[in-house]
Amino acid sequence: MNLEKRISAFVSLGEYLKTNTFSDELYLQIEKNNPWFIKENIDYSLNQISTSLTKENLNNWLSKYPELKKEKQAKTVAVVSAGNIPLVGFHDFLSILITGNNILIKLSSKDNILLKEIANTLISIEAEFKNRISFTENIMKGFDAIITTGSDNSAKYFQYYFEKYPHIIRKNRNSVAIISGKETKEELESLADDVFMYFGLGCRNVSKIFIPENYELKNLFEAFSKYKDIIQHNKYANNYDYNRSIYLMNNIKFFEDIHVILKEDINYSSPISVIYYERYKDMNLIFNKLKQDHDKIQAIIANISENFIKFGKAQKPDLNDYADNIDTIEFLSGL
Repeated sequence: MNLEKRISAFVSLGEYLKTNTFSDELYLQIEKNNPWFIKENIDYSLNQISTSLTKENLNNWLSKYPELKKEKQAKTVAVVSAGNIPLVGFHDFLSILITGNNILIKLSSKDNILLKEIANTLISIEAEFKNRISFTENIMKGFDAIITTGSDNSAKYFQYYFEKYPHIIRKNRNSVAIISGKETKEELESLADDVFMYFGLGCRNVSKIFIPENYELKNLFEAFSKYKDIIQHNKYANNYDYNRSIYLMNNIKFFEDIHVILKEDINYSSPISVIYYERYKDMNLIFNKLKQDHDKIQAIIANISENFIKFGKAQKPDLNDYADNIDTIEFLSGL
C-alpha cells in the first residue's frame, strides 16, 4: 500500500466521521467505562479528527517528509496510550499507519473502546490495514520501536524497560496562558474553552495563567461563566468540593466562583476544578521562565505574538503540532 493509497483511506475516514456518529448504546458504554468521557467531549474529539483528515491537510503535513514516498519494509511500532481525554492516542495511530508501518497498541483502561471503533472503520474502508493494526492487553512483544505516554514516574520505568528500542517516551506536561490585559471579552471566552474542554484533563488544557500585576480576576470569572454548567458533572463537582475543602481547612487563600477556583501558585499542574495564576511585572521574565521550563510545557496560549497558540485553539492542534515537540513522523520515517 503506497502513500497515496494510505492518504486516501484516511481522507475517507475523515469524511465518514463527519457524517456518522456512534450509537447511543456505545456512548453509554463509553461513559459507563469512564464517566469523564461524556458524549459532547467525544463528539468534539471526533470533529477535530475529521476536520484534520482532509486531503489538503494530509498532503501539506506529509510534504515535509519526501522519504515517505519511497516504499520500505514496514516496522512494528508499539504504543502505550494514555486515557486522559477521548482518542488521545489517535495522532500516534495516524502517524504510524500513514508512514507505512504497523501498530501494536496497548490502550488505557480509561479509553479502550473508541480507537478500536475507529480502527474497524478504517479497515472497512481499506482492508489492507487489517494486518497492520493490533491491539493487546498483555505484555508487548515483537515490536521494533515504541511510543509511550504517561506520568513522570511511568516515564522513568519506560525509559529503563525500553531503552534498547528506538523510542519516544512522553512525560507529564501542562499548558499555560499569558494575559496581557488588552484581551477582548470574546478572546477571554475563547480562553475558557482552552481551560475547561475535556474538564481540563488534557495536557493541552490551560492549567496556569500568567496575569499582569494589577489585573482583576473578575475578568476571568466573567469569561469562565460560559462553563458554569460544568459543575453539574458529578466527578467534576466532587473535585471542586474536595479542593475547596482542603484549601479552607489549611487556611490557603483562593478565589472562587460556583464552578472554578483560582489560586495563586508558582506551579504549573493544578488539580481538576482549580486554575493556578501568577502575577507578573515584566512579561519578558515570564518568557524566560517558560523557556527554562520548556520540558514541563506542552503549549503556550496567548494573543501577543504569532509564536503562540491563539485563544480557543489549544484543543484544535494542527497535524504538525507534535506532543512534547517531538517530531513523530521524522522518528517513524527514520526507523
